[in-house]
Amino acid sequence: METVWFIIWGFLWGVYFLLDGFDFGAGILMPFIAREETDRRKIFNSIGPFWDGNEVWLITAGGVTFAAFPGAYATMFSTLYSPLMLILFALIIRGAGLAMRGETENPSVRRWWDRSFVIGSFVAALLFGVAFANIFSGILFDGDGVFHGSLLTLLNPYGLLGGLLFLIFFLMHGAIWLAFKTENQLHDRASLLSGWFWVILTALSVIFLILTVFATDLYANYLNNPLLFAIPALMVTGLVFSGIFIRQKAWKKAWFASSLYIFSSTLFGVIGMYPSLLPSSIDPAFSRTIHNSASSPLTLKIMLVVVLIFIPLVIVYQAWAYRIFRGKVSGDISGYHEGV
Repeated sequence: METVWFIIWGFLWGVYFLLDGFDFGAGILMPFIAREETDRRKIFNSIGPFWDGNEVWLITAGGVTFAAFPGAYATMFSTLYSPLMLILFALIIRGAGLAMRGETENPSVRRWWDRSFVIGSFVAALLFGVAFANIFSGILFDGDGVFHGSLLTLLNPYGLLGGLLFLIFFLMHGAIWLAFKTENQLHDRASLLSGWFWVILTALSVIFLILTVFATDLYANYLNNPLLFAIPALMVTGLVFSGIFIRQKAWKKAWFASSLYIFSSTLFGVIGMYPSLLPSSIDPAFSRTIHNSASSPLTLKIMLVVVLIFIPLVIVYQAWAYRIFRGKVSGDISGYHEGV
């Protein structure tokens, strides 16, 4: 049962990053590709119907960590307290910026909310990468869950590389989304940037995978079970095809290929950690695993029934929302017009 919940946990994080990733990227890109208010409205209109639904997956992933693996949850918020609180504040000001900029006609106040959205998107995207890279490599905590480091300890070269990797694949994902959802000059600028981000992401992915050999033990599970190399193969497939579809300007296909890359990248790290949820770099015996951090078997069974009922409902709802708002966006206040 613990393994089942571990798979669910990894699945939820993968879905969150592929869905919220494009609105992170679109938000960060706004100062660089939006030349006028109409462009900014197009960007907000392209993510407005989806972003709060995307955040549901973050709440679900966090809730599953708390309910299924409370020991790992407690240690995570003790050792990663600073970056997690910064992520929380970033998500708050990001959401406030998106919601409040339409409530004022004052240009200076609107710019302030726009900056909040951009800064919140950037900080959250970067720190998610830093946090997960540190989890992959192991965190300095002892058997009592006491952290023997600081925020600067987490900002190590591998952690920063993970943050940069997350930032770039969110930027590419967001640029593809904007190219898919917009037209004219904004579309052209997003289209151009998506190609450049693909080149940078390809180089960073190779570097990250090489350094992962030396900084983590993620490859141990893959070497013990070579069938698991299907996961990094999916990463490569998603990355290659996203580049092909970007060049073909097949934006819908490019977005799905980019989503495959993000989802399989998340699974690559999660599966590599198994059975650990939070490895300790002081001593592997101190690590929080699915066995020493899990709730009781009865709790896991009851929660599994709940998840099997409600997760499909969330998927159906979001699929419906994406279908309803599938068209290109305009720059007017109403937000949407039909597209193909």
